[in-house]
Amino acid sequence: MPDLDFLHISLADQRLYGFAHGRLCLRLDVSTARKGAGERNGSGCTPRGLHQVRAMIGAELPLNAVLSGRRWTGEIWSPELHRQHPGRDWILTRILWLSGCEPGFNRMGAVDTFRRLIYLHGTPDTEPLGVPLSHGCIRLRNTDLLGLFERVPAHCPVRIDEAACPQWASLSLQ
Repeated sequence: MPDLDFLHISLADQRLYGFAHGRLCLRLDVSTARKGAGERNGSGCTPRGLHQVRAMIGAELPLNAVLSGRRWTGEIWSPELHRQHPGRDWILTRILWLSGCEPGFNRMGAVDTFRRLIYLHGTPDTEPLGVPLSHGCIRLRNTDLLGLFERVPAHCPVRIDEAACPQWASLSLQ
Protein backbone atom coordinates (compact mmCIF):
# COMPACT_ATOMS: atom_id res chain seq x y z
CA MET A 1 0.00 0.00 0.00
CA PRO A 2 1.49 3.40 -0.97
CA ASP A 3 2.45 5.55 1.98
CA LEU A 4 4.05 8.64 0.42
CA ASP A 5 1.69 11.49 -0.30
CA PHE A 6 4.08 14.13 -1.67
CA LEU A 7 7.44 14.24 -3.47
CA HIS A 8 9.73 17.25 -3.65
CA ILE A 9 12.67 17.33 -6.05
CA SER A 10 15.34 19.96 -5.45
CA LEU A 11 17.44 20.76 -8.52
CA ALA A 12 20.02 22.49 -6.30
CA ASP A 13 20.38 19.48 -3.99
CA GLN A 14 19.95 16.86 -6.73
CA ARG A 15 17.70 15.05 -4.26
CA LEU A 16 14.20 13.69 -4.07
CA TYR A 17 12.44 14.10 -0.73
CA GLY A 18 9.41 11.93 0.05
CA PHE A 19 6.77 12.93 2.59
CA ALA A 20 3.95 11.12 4.36
CA HIS A 21 1.50 13.13 6.46
CA GLY A 22 3.86 16.12 6.38
CA ARG A 23 6.86 14.17 7.66
CA LEU A 24 10.04 13.55 5.71
CA CYS A 25 10.47 9.78 5.34
CA LEU A 26 12.58 9.36 2.20
CA ARG A 27 15.66 11.09 0.78
CA LEU A 28 17.19 9.87 -2.50
CA ASP A 29 19.97 11.15 -4.73
CA VAL A 30 18.88 11.94 -8.29
CA SER A 31 20.25 13.37 -11.50
CA THR A 32 18.25 16.04 -13.30
CA ALA A 33 18.92 17.86 -16.59
CA ARG A 34 22.43 18.80 -17.60
CA LYS A 35 20.89 21.94 -19.18
CA GLY A 36 19.21 23.02 -15.93
CA ALA A 37 15.63 24.07 -15.32
CA GLY A 38 13.13 24.92 -18.05
CA GLU A 39 9.70 24.05 -19.31
CA ARG A 40 9.88 24.54 -23.11
CA ASN A 41 9.43 21.59 -25.47
CA GLY A 42 12.76 20.50 -26.91
CA SER A 43 14.78 22.34 -24.26
CA GLY A 44 16.35 19.26 -22.65
CA CYS A 45 15.67 20.92 -19.29
CA THR A 46 13.90 19.62 -16.19
CA PRO A 47 10.50 21.32 -15.78
CA ARG A 48 9.73 23.16 -12.55
CA GLY A 49 6.51 23.58 -10.62
CA LEU A 50 3.77 21.31 -9.39
CA HIS A 51 3.29 18.01 -11.20
CA GLN A 52 1.53 14.73 -10.56
CA VAL A 53 2.42 11.12 -11.29
CA ARG A 54 0.14 10.55 -14.27
CA ALA A 55 1.22 6.98 -15.16
CA MET A 56 3.20 4.21 -13.49
CA ILE A 57 4.86 1.85 -15.94
CA GLY A 58 6.74 -1.41 -15.45
CA ALA A 59 5.28 -2.85 -12.23
CA GLU A 60 6.14 -6.45 -13.10
CA LEU A 61 9.45 -5.88 -14.89
CA PRO A 62 12.77 -7.18 -13.58
CA LEU A 63 15.46 -4.93 -12.13
CA ASN A 64 17.44 -3.20 -14.92
CA ALA A 65 14.75 -3.87 -17.57
CA VAL A 66 15.40 -1.58 -20.56
CA LEU A 67 12.43 0.55 -21.60
CA SER A 68 11.97 2.36 -24.90
CA GLY A 69 8.79 4.18 -25.85
CA ARG A 70 7.49 3.17 -22.40
CA ARG A 71 7.68 -0.52 -23.35
CA TRP A 72 10.12 -3.20 -22.28
CA THR A 73 12.55 -4.02 -25.08
CA GLY A 74 13.13 -7.51 -23.63
CA GLU A 75 16.67 -6.45 -22.69
CA ILE A 76 18.23 -6.31 -19.24
CA TRP A 77 20.90 -3.64 -18.83
CA SER A 78 24.42 -4.96 -18.34
CA PRO A 79 27.89 -3.46 -18.83
CA GLU A 80 28.19 -5.52 -22.04
CA LEU A 81 24.89 -4.17 -23.42
CA HIS A 82 26.05 -0.68 -22.45
CA ARG A 83 29.27 -1.13 -24.44
CA GLN A 84 27.23 -2.27 -27.47
CA HIS A 85 25.13 0.95 -27.34
CA PRO A 86 27.49 3.67 -26.08
CA GLY A 87 25.29 6.71 -26.78
CA ARG A 88 21.98 5.31 -25.59
CA ASP A 89 19.93 7.26 -23.02
CA TRP A 90 19.07 4.38 -20.68
CA ILE A 91 15.59 4.27 -19.17
CA LEU A 92 15.57 1.34 -16.77
CA THR A 93 13.40 -0.65 -14.34
CA ARG A 94 10.28 1.57 -13.92
CA ILE A 95 8.76 4.84 -15.13
CA LEU A 96 6.81 7.38 -13.11
CA TRP A 97 5.50 9.64 -15.90
CA LEU A 98 4.86 13.22 -14.82
CA SER A 99 2.13 15.60 -15.90
CA GLY A 100 2.24 19.33 -15.14
CA CYS A 101 -0.53 20.86 -13.04
CA GLU A 102 0.02 24.52 -13.92
CA PRO A 103 -1.56 25.55 -17.26
CA GLY A 104 0.73 27.84 -19.25
CA PHE A 105 3.74 27.02 -17.05
CA ASN A 106 4.21 23.22 -17.23
CA ARG A 107 0.95 22.08 -18.79
CA MET A 108 -0.47 22.49 -22.31
CA GLY A 109 1.01 24.23 -25.31
CA ALA A 110 4.79 24.52 -25.69
CA VAL A 111 5.43 23.75 -22.01
CA ASP A 112 3.61 20.44 -21.49
CA THR A 113 5.58 18.12 -19.18
CA PHE A 114 3.50 15.07 -20.11
CA ARG A 115 4.00 15.57 -23.86
CA ARG A 116 7.70 16.17 -23.24
CA LEU A 117 7.87 12.63 -21.79
CA ILE A 118 9.39 13.69 -18.48
CA TYR A 119 9.81 10.70 -16.16
CA LEU A 120 11.34 9.57 -12.95
CA HIS A 121 13.22 6.49 -14.15
CA GLY A 122 16.10 4.17 -13.37
CA THR A 123 19.61 4.64 -14.70
CA PRO A 124 22.66 2.36 -14.89
CA ASP A 125 24.57 1.98 -11.63
CA THR A 126 27.64 3.24 -13.51
CA GLU A 127 26.02 6.68 -13.95
CA PRO A 128 26.70 9.27 -11.26
CA LEU A 129 23.86 10.72 -9.21
CA GLY A 130 23.94 14.00 -7.33
CA VAL A 131 25.01 15.86 -10.49
CA PRO A 132 22.78 17.09 -13.33
CA LEU A 133 23.39 14.85 -16.37
CA SER A 134 19.98 13.85 -17.78
CA HIS A 135 18.15 15.04 -20.89
CA GLY A 136 15.32 16.48 -18.75
CA CYS A 137 14.08 13.48 -16.77
CA ILE A 138 14.87 12.65 -13.15
CA ARG A 139 17.20 9.65 -12.92
CA LEU A 140 17.40 7.40 -9.86
CA ARG A 141 19.24 4.26 -8.80
CA ASN A 142 17.22 1.25 -9.93
CA THR A 143 16.89 -0.18 -6.42
CA ASP A 144 15.78 3.23 -5.10
CA LEU A 145 13.22 3.46 -7.90
CA LEU A 146 11.81 0.02 -7.06
CA GLY A 147 11.15 1.13 -3.49
CA LEU A 148 9.75 4.49 -4.55
CA PHE A 149 7.44 2.88 -7.11
CA GLU A 150 5.85 0.75 -4.38
CA ARG A 151 5.36 3.72 -2.05
CA VAL A 152 3.90 6.30 -4.45
CA PRO A 153 0.25 6.31 -5.52
CA ALA A 154 -0.93 7.38 -8.97
CA HIS A 155 -1.60 11.14 -9.03
CA CYS A 156 0.89 11.74 -6.21
CA PRO A 157 1.88 15.44 -6.23
CA VAL A 158 5.49 16.17 -7.20
CA ARG A 159 7.02 19.62 -6.71
CA ILE A 160 10.20 20.36 -8.69
CA ASP A 161 12.09 23.53 -7.90
CA GLU A 162 15.53 25.11 -7.98
CA ALA A 163 15.81 25.95 -4.29
CA ALA A 164 18.15 24.07 -2.00
CA CYS A 165 16.49 22.34 0.93
CA PRO A 166 19.23 22.26 3.59
CA GLN A 167 16.66 22.01 6.40
CA TRP A 168 15.63 18.59 5.04
CA ALA A 169 19.17 17.33 4.48
CA SER A 170 19.88 17.06 8.20
CA LEU A 171 16.47 15.81 9.39
CA SER A 172 16.27 12.22 10.50
CA LEU A 173 13.92 10.13 8.42
CA GLN A 174 10.69 9.07 10.06
